[in-house]
Amino acid sequence: MKQSTICQEWLNSLPPAQGCLKKEQSIGRELIIEKGLPTNKDEAWRLCNLNRLNSFLSLPTTLNTEHITSKLIFPEKDENSERIIIQPNKNQMLNISLPSGIEKLTEIEIDYHLGTIVKPTHVNNDLSVSINQASSSKLLALKVKRNFNKSLEIVIPSIKGKLISTRVFLLLEDGAKLDLLQVFLGNINSAQNHLIEIKLESEADLTHGLISLGEEKGASSICTLAVAQSERSKYSLNSIHHGWDYARFEPRIIQTKGEASTIIKNLQVSKSKEQIATHSLIRFEGPNGKLDQLQKAVASGYSHCIFNGSIEVPQIAQKTEAAQLSRNLILSKRARIDAKPELEIVADDVRCTHGATVSQLQDEELFYLLSRGIDNEHANSLLLKGYYDEVISNFPKSAEKWNLIEKLIQEIKQ
Repeated sequence: MKQSTICQEWLNSLPPAQGCLKKEQSIGRELIIEKGLPTNKDEAWRLCNLNRLNSFLSLPTTLNTEHITSKLIFPEKDENSERIIIQPNKNQMLNISLPSGIEKLTEIEIDYHLGTIVKPTHVNNDLSVSINQASSSKLLALKVKRNFNKSLEIVIPSIKGKLISTRVFLLLEDGAKLDLLQVFLGNINSAQNHLIEIKLESEADLTHGLISLGEEKGASSICTLAVAQSERSKYSLNSIHHGWDYARFEPRIIQTKGEASTIIKNLQVSKSKEQIATHSLIRFEGPNGKLDQLQKAVASGYSHCIFNGSIEVPQIAQKTEAAQLSRNLILSKRARIDAKPELEIVADDVRCTHGATVSQLQDEELFYLLSRGIDNEHANSLLLKGYYDEVISNFPKSAEKWNLIEKLIQEIKQ
């Protein structure tokens, strides 16, 4: 089927633009008609399995669905954490009860803030964002105040045989601090499309954990994360993506005035014939910015992991310190990993480094464990646990209940 036909049929399946995001829906649909689907000639999509992207759009949306079915059982939440379970087809995104210290944005605040992060992070014309704009009818828009002293957990399950689109906007006021854990869960032949916009005011501090688990046959996910950091703000992103037939994660972060700190630790784990991709962009718009980015991938079976990481340092961003490292493990002869770090530096007084490695589990380390009487399976598990832990240990405390390391090691054994 031609791409233009796929686009048109999917757009025709959507209900008329409606709700609080009516204007956004119209913009997204117009962009999809104008630009169509990407091809492998587009650099950002060159390595993408476009057949899986087409399948993504073949699923009906959930705007008129009455219920969600998911066999997944959520672990008990951390005692110092508030949990929100979003069912995108219900009014829950609008009518949730919130703890003290977190408020819903007013309509005036939404009109003022919505879209102000998407544009400067250069994702406003991306296909993933256009799909979300075209199909999202509800918005979860929250403001975190300085007096909030708990962590927040947002869980979004999938719907079997459906495509769901969610949009979340989060504003941290001056000096506010938050540990945020977002969890995306797949279902059989399901798809998710998420647009997350985060604005950190001066001296705000956000530790952001993102757990994205497909875990079911035919599950797909596209997630765009747009973050704007004001001066002296701190943002730490720790994410894991695993179990999706097709997954694409696009974190776009901009330090708007400099003197901010960004830490990114991302882990991709693929098996079978899965394809998991991360395309990141970090841009400095002021001096004295700092970045520490670690990208990890583990590929087994016939799977394919992709990393394209771009760092932009314009003339105004003097005294920038940025480090990007991509470390990758291949566990089978047929697996594939592509890593493409990019640095675009115009400023002349900076300290920027990048590097990429692709390897297998080290024979010396494995031999050491075997010589101590540890069997081969257990030895491999220990090495993988150490590899995963460098990312997972930095998640918010509430992530411990999800037993990520044990889940990943068990999946690799299968």
